[in-house]
Amino acid sequence: MEEKSLVPNTAEKMKTVKAAWDIAPIGPKKDAALLHYQAAEKAQAAKHDAECIRELDAATRALV
Repeated sequence: MEEKSLVPNTAEKMKTVKAAWDIAPIGPKKDAALLHYQAAEKAQAAKHDAECIRELDAATRALV
């Protein structure tokens, strides 16, 4: 039986963070999260997974 990794891959995490951002109320927290999300997109395109995950984590924290 194949075991699923506890660490989500970047594509899955991007979808999750984007979904959270989409439903967040407009304001400074959403704006800050967008900046981190955009940085994560750039990191993902450059194949820098660790940086991408850090930016997605920062985006998630910004929405709280």
